Amino acid sequence: QVQLVESGGGLVQAGGSLRLPCAASRSIFSINVMGWYRQAPGKQRELVATITSGGRTNYGDSVKGRFTISRDNAKNTVYLQMNSLKPEDTTVYYCNAEVPGPDLWGQGTQVTVSS
Repeated sequence: QVQLVESGGGLVQAGGSLRLPCAASRSIFSINVMGWYRQAPGKQRELVATITSGGRTNYGDSVKGRFTISRDNAKNTVYLQMNSLKPEDTTVYYCNAEVPGPDLWGQGTQVTVSS
C-alpha cells in the first residue's frame, strides 16, 4: 500500500509563496490521478488541484491562477506550488491518490497565511 507524506507547510505572509511536496512510499507511475485537497475545521473538504498521469490538471476556482500542481514520477512526488497566498488559504492541506478501493490520504500539512 502506498503511503503519502506531505511537507512544506508553515507560516507565510500574505502575498508570499510556499511549495508543498507529497512524497509517496513507492512508484506513482501507475496512479492515474493524484491531487491536493484542503479542509478547515468545521468545513467540507475542498478540491485544490488534481493531476493525471498524462499531466492533465484541474484546479479549484479559489486557487486558479495562483497555484500550480505538478508531478515527478521519477521522484514519486507530487508538488503544489502556491503563489500569491491569501489569509483565506490558511488550513490543512492533504495529498490524495486515487487507487482501486478507498482513496489514499496523507496526514496533512498546515499552511498559515498572515495578513
